[in-house]
Amino acid sequence: MANTTVRGAVAIHGQNPQYLVESVIRNRIYECSFWKEHCFALTAETIIDKAIDLKAIGGVYGNQKPTEFLCLLLKLLQIQPEKEILLEYLQADEFKYLRALAVMYIRMTFRPVDVYELLEPLLKDYRKLRYRGMGGYSIIHMDEYVDQLLTEERVCDLILPRITKRDVLEDLGDIGPRKSRLLDAMEGKSEHGSDKSRSRSRSTDRSAGSRSPSAHSRPSSRSRSRGRSASRGSKSPSSPGSRYVSRSRSRSRSGSGSPYRSRSRSISPDRANGSPGRFRSRSRSISPDRMDTTA
Repeated sequence: MANTTVRGAVAIHGQNPQYLVESVIRNRIYECSFWKEHCFALTAETIIDKAIDLKAIGGVYGNQKPTEFLCLLLKLLQIQPEKEILLEYLQADEFKYLRALAVMYIRMTFRPVDVYELLEPLLKDYRKLRYRGMGGYSIIHMDEYVDQLLTEERVCDLILPRITKRDVLEDLGDIGPRKSRLLDAMEGKSEHGSDKSRSRSRSTDRSAGSRSPSAHSRPSSRSRSRGRSASRGSKSPSSPGSRYVSRSRSRSRSGSGSPYRSRSRSISPDRANGSPGRFRSRSRSISPDRMDTTA
């Protein structure tokens, strides 16, 4: 008959594979029109076309009507395809609803170790899936769907078989530690940040080394400029033909202690000769009366 399991099918979890779907939902699937019209005499090859035409995943909707997704899942449990065929379903990247159907079947029928090894790489798949439930249509992603299959007990209105936790399998040595993309990304960022900090420290060291010679050269340049200015200032009064006009103020104090001060201006020879000098220098001269300390 159309509702019986194929001959030679292997018992899964100690029972008929179709019994993995609850009896209430299973009977509703047998009575729906999609099961009677489109799921009759399907094989592992012809079911691919039906899975590609799916528009949504989900459990029951409306008046407890099963979705087409549940009908095809029950058909897979009935014909029980080989493992190699299911892996081909899983690797079909362009058909996301075929992959979603294969993921659900693997979760319900495979061993826990195989489930983790086959489904965890699909957490990288971020494509959108349309979910149909009692509240209507909604959008979920493939990684969310896979995570629900690995962590929750009920998905798409079906009670999933119990699965051993990953921590227990790791302690037993049946499976290796999980490879997280987020952890790899964080490690990559930390290495990139350390490289940046190293390059910054190197650049600061180089800049400090380039500044240090200039800092040592500044005092020498200042001393050179001061020496040149001093030599120029010493040469200007002694030259007889200088263009500069010097003015000197002399302050004299008489021996009698007079409060008056005398100021005298000395005129350079250039000014005395009438030469037009543009620059004038002023210097102070002390009178002989003031220099006489014996008075």
